[in-house]
Order: sequence, then C-alpha cells, then structure tokens
Amino acid sequence: MAEKIITTKEMRALDMNAEYFGISRLQLMENAGRGVAEEIASRFNPSDTRVTVFCGLGGNGGDGFVAARHLACMGFKVNVILAGKQSDIVNEEARKNWEALKSLRRSLSLQEVYDSSLIPEVKADVIIDALLGIGLKSPPRPPISQMIRRINEADAFRVAVDVPTGLDSDTGAVLGEAVKAHLTITFHKPKPGLLRAKDYVGELIVKHIGIPEEVERFAGPGDVLIVVKPRPPEAHKGDFGRLLVVGGSETFSGAPTLTALAALRTGVDLVYIAAPRETAYAISSISPDLITLKLEGDHLSMRNMPVIRSYMDRVTAVAIGPGLGLHKETEEAVREIVGIAEERRIPILLDADGLKAFANFKHRLATPAVLTPHLGEYMILTGERPPEDLEGRAEHIRRTAEGLNAVILLKSHVDIISDGFRVKFNFTGNPGMTVGGTGDVLSGIVAALLSQGIDPFEAAVAGAFINGAAGDFVANEKGYHMVASDLIEWIPKVMNDPMSHARIRRLVSG
Repeated sequence: MAEKIITTKEMRALDMNAEYFGISRLQLMENAGRGVAEEIASRFNPSDTRVTVFCGLGGNGGDGFVAARHLACMGFKVNVILAGKQSDIVNEEARKNWEALKSLRRSLSLQEVYDSSLIPEVKADVIIDALLGIGLKSPPRPPISQMIRRINEADAFRVAVDVPTGLDSDTGAVLGEAVKAHLTITFHKPKPGLLRAKDYVGELIVKHIGIPEEVERFAGPGDVLIVVKPRPPEAHKGDFGRLLVVGGSETFSGAPTLTALAALRTGVDLVYIAAPRETAYAISSISPDLITLKLEGDHLSMRNMPVIRSYMDRVTAVAIGPGLGLHKETEEAVREIVGIAEERRIPILLDADGLKAFANFKHRLATPAVLTPHLGEYMILTGERPPEDLEGRAEHIRRTAEGLNAVILLKSHVDIISDGFRVKFNFTGNPGMTVGGTGDVLSGIVAALLSQGIDPFEAAVAGAFINGAAGDFVANEKGYHMVASDLIEWIPKVMNDPMSHARIRRLVSG
C-alpha cells in the first residue's frame, strides 16, 4: 500500500510524544475539532443547516465539543448530545472544552444522555459521530450502541470524527454495530482499518492537526506507555517473562549483574545468569534476587552448552554478552546459543562481547533480535565507520539492520534505533552516562521487554528512552557523579510516569 498509515498504538504514542515535545493535547484537540468544523462549513450553508453532534466522554468527544463550538460560531444551529453525565467526562482536555460549550447556550443546545430511553429523536441535516474514536476492541455498550442505531436511521449526512464508532481502527472489523458514515475525517494519517471498511467510512479525508512529521521519529514517553503491560490480579510467576543472561567471566562480574537487576526493575518475573562458577558465586553475593547458573571453567565454552540449552527451554528471551570475554571458545558457544535461539524463535539481545563474537559469524538472523552496539562495536560489526551527520548515520544503520534482519540500537549522545524500515532517534541521556555499566543497564531493560513479547523495535526504542531518562534523573539528583547502579532505581519511576521526564529534560540538557 503506497499510502502512509499509522496504527492505533502508534497514534497514541505520538499524541503523548507530541505533548512531551511541546505540542499540548489541548492544541491537538482544538486543531482536530476546528478541522472537522471547517470541512462541514465548506459543504453546507450555516443559515439552513442543523447539526447534531453525538459526543463520548473521552478525547473523541472532546474533538466533537470543539467542532460544535466552531460550527456555532459560524452560524450553524448546533445540538450536542453527550453519551453520559458531564461529571463522568474523563479526559481533561475534553472537560475544558465542555465547560466552554456551557457558556454558549444561546448558540447551541446541550443534552446529557445516560440512559437509552433519553436518546432524543434526531432532527438534523448533518450528524457528527464523535462517540468513541480509535482503539475500540469490543462492541460498544448502551447507550452508545443505541446511539449508533439512531445515527444510522436518521435521514442526515453522517460525519465520523477520526473513525466511525463501532469500527476497529486497525482491522476495519465491525464490532457489533458501527456508524455508516458518508464522510470520515481522520487525523494526521489514515488508520489501517479505515482503508478496509469503505462501506462504513465513506469518503475519507485526512486533516493535519499540527504534529510535525519529524516528531514521529523521536523516542518519547509514548513509546514507554505502549510497552508497559497491564498486570491482571490472576497473573502467575513467569507470565511477565523469564530471561537468561549469558555473561560474566573471570574478570567481569558487574556487567551481567547490572543487566539482570535492570531487567528485574523493568518488570521481568525471573532472571537467570549463566556465568563461570567463581563469577556466579560473586554475583549471588550481590543480591538475593539473582539466580545464577554455575558454569564450569573460567569463561563460556562449548562444555557449558548442556546447562545453557536446558535453561533455554524455560526462558522467553536471552541476553548474550555483558562481561563475557573474547576467548575463541566463547565465540563458538555464542554461535551455538544464537543457533538454538533461531531454531526455537527465542528473542535475543546481543551486546558487548556477545556482539563482537557475532561479528565473526554474522548472518541474517532468523529470530527476533536487538543489537546494542556503541560506535566502536558497530564498526567491528560492519567493518565501516558510519557518517558523522545524523541522517547519514541513521541511513547506514537502517541498511545494516535490514541486512541482518535485526533491530540495531546505536548508543551515542543521540541514540539511533532501526529495524531496517523504521528509524527513531532518542535524545534522553547525558555525559555522566559515559561511566561504565550504563550500557549493561540498557541491555537489561530491552531484554526484559523482549522477554515479555514486546516487538523488538518497540522494545529498543522504549529501552533507550527509559535508560537515558533514568540517567537524567540521576544527573538531576547527583550531577555527573553517577555510577551505573544509580540508574536501576529510577527505571520504575520512568516506566510508571514517563511524562515526568519532561520536567527535568531542559535542566539536564542545558
């Protein structure tokens, strides 16, 4: 399909990211509602056109409130029907726009409908459907379901705001009943479902609401929002991922420890660390939360594969590389682990020495994979130095990712993430994060998300934002006198309230 589209999940992330980068949701709602009003005004004469606007209690309803206000100002006779009580309007921006309507009683009428029996008979020339918008996954409930029927029965020109109510905006499936619009005005870009349900969509118009296209390429709190999984009360141990970290050697015990602790703080249920025996004992002494597999020898080798293979039967992702060392035997074992992961379609993360080992047998990967090199490791992987300019570097990384069928997250002062098709830039982080171990924390965050079944590109984008934001909170607290373990305690803060980083972003970026 040549036409650019945006999924529901991507649009929700973009809304939050736009706010993070200074474009408020109130501005976006105003632009959306005004765009709807202007489109209607271009087709109908205000002096002899009655407009009824059906509004829900969320953001889509807020768009309808704005459209109603602009239409009233243009001279249309407007009636607004709210699907519920005004006290139940859940969206802050929508509430502000509802309050604005309450002072315009001479220009329009307002009616709250919280019971199906209260739905009025519609006498209008134009009906605007601003009931539910994008993201619906189950059939609408009363009174909205009855409102859909009333809208479809009316002898009026029907206009849907963003998506006809009752339609799955990603698949185009009709969930019970859906509004059959003559015109659908969607925002920013078409949603995939709108291109598959033309009988319900009618004419499709895309209105720009003030989000610059480049903001789509910036990592933000919205990217975190879409990877955080809800935890139902009936959840069991293991439902949120089981991660195997293969790392550590006779010299390095801190790196795999940081990776594992970061993964636990990200929300994975279980982490196993496979490390040489003495290193594993050292790791176990650091925290009782860590489960270690004691491997024979001073470094990873093929003789350790029976143990690792047995644990790969239990886990949902594998992180390979932190503190691993660069022995020839280790490279052989890394090759074997990658091969097993490909056979079983287990997502993998390759970092540090694991990445350097992979560079010697690199190939197009047959399992979901994220590679997290810094510039030096990227040059080892590709044998090339990427361009200095950001766009040129991003294109180089995109081509490499496409060739390896993997996501690459290049760690730098501006992180670049690509899956070979999409590219995003992450601006969180600060110079204090040059301290050793912050990359190991990043590996733990991304690997934890992979283990929870998150798309590798989304995991890498969110992981880059979380890691950098955690570092920024530490810098705000301690200056640049940080150590990598400081970041770990901030991971939950960023994940629970990713927009909180907006308050310190300018402080730490200078």
